[in-house]
Amino acid sequence: MNLKIRLILLNFLEFAVWGAYLTSMGTYLAGAGLAEYIGYFYSVQGVVSIFMPALMGIVADRWMQGQRVFSLCHVLAGAFMLAASAYAYNAGDGVHFGTLFALYTCSVAFFMPTIALGYSVAYSALEGQGLDAVKAFPPIRVWGTVGFIVLMWIIDLCGLQSTPGQWAVSGALSLVLALYALTMPAMPIAKGEHKSLADALGLRAFKLFAQPRMAMFFIFSMLLGVCLQITNGFANPFITSFGSLPEYADTFGVQHANILISISQMSETLCILLIPFCLSRFGIKRVILIALGAWVLRFGFFGLGNPGSGVMLFVLSMLVYGVAFDFFNISGSLFVNQETDEGIRNSAQGLFMMMTNGLGAFVGTLCAQQIINHFVYTPQAAGVTGSAIIDGWQTCWYIFAGYALTVAILFAIFFKDTKKAEN
Repeated sequence: MNLKIRLILLNFLEFAVWGAYLTSMGTYLAGAGLAEYIGYFYSVQGVVSIFMPALMGIVADRWMQGQRVFSLCHVLAGAFMLAASAYAYNAGDGVHFGTLFALYTCSVAFFMPTIALGYSVAYSALEGQGLDAVKAFPPIRVWGTVGFIVLMWIIDLCGLQSTPGQWAVSGALSLVLALYALTMPAMPIAKGEHKSLADALGLRAFKLFAQPRMAMFFIFSMLLGVCLQITNGFANPFITSFGSLPEYADTFGVQHANILISISQMSETLCILLIPFCLSRFGIKRVILIALGAWVLRFGFFGLGNPGSGVMLFVLSMLVYGVAFDFFNISGSLFVNQETDEGIRNSAQGLFMMMTNGLGAFVGTLCAQQIINHFVYTPQAAGVTGSAIIDGWQTCWYIFAGYALTVAILFAIFFKDTKKAEN
């Protein structure tokens, strides 16, 4: 089989594993009586992302071929995810948070390193055939997003959004991918000098905080990272909550929230193409401000919309997600690459990921959980239902939009677009 096709399948399956539950898990947890813990399930991804990819990368560098480490991680991730699904089905209405969270955390801890390992496997295979990975990989990677979307639709259409069956599908796909990964071209184990643990974890990049401009960028990266997982965790439970109102119960959005949300991922694939033009035309500061503005709209449209007459506001929220996510994550990564010396560049990228998808996302989901608990789940537990609960959800989205707007204003004031030396 052609190498590019093999790598397309690898990326398709890799992100299909994630797409099977990432946007719908919150709906199951809410239905299982664990609504106040949704944020914990999403924040743990940020925690393990701080150290697990680096640790598995060290294993791949020193002791085991990369494709085998990738396979082993998927075996463990799939086994723990299947165990979480089996436990949830067997426990029924008596699901215990501690047990379920422990099984899920173990799965995610081994899944998150596979994203970086998958990239390494692809780069190694392409370069082994004399291909330019920078040019050849992006058209391959886009199929990962396709895999994510396809599984969102499958979970939705199979009626698994509100069941632990979504975890069973994810776990089964992990095991399939673990076997398939062993057919990939062998990655060489690095010879000679190895990175220290400090280098692998990106700790040496912390000296960039001595540069005021870079320090300001990383601080705002963390503040913006707060937004990243909020809608992944809570958009689906929010939209399906309209089902408690008779006028919305049979709407497409309530019945197929995952399909509606999948427009966000479709938008993401298209917005990537705009980044080179926007960066060259507007510069990093304006591009990040555009991303922050998009986050304001992302949250604000959720607060204003509904799955009936206001469904187009939901659609608009999905469409701006591509700008909100890509213009920050990808543009920020490119900025870090341009502004750091080659000797510290990889560590700086690790620091950027740690501040955004690690610390920022961790803090953001836990804080969002507390806000939603206060305005939605605590009143619900006290017997408040119907439109009052929807009002509570809308208040939460306005708070999130206000936060993004505040960060945007502060970023506009304090971050300088160019180095003083260039002025």
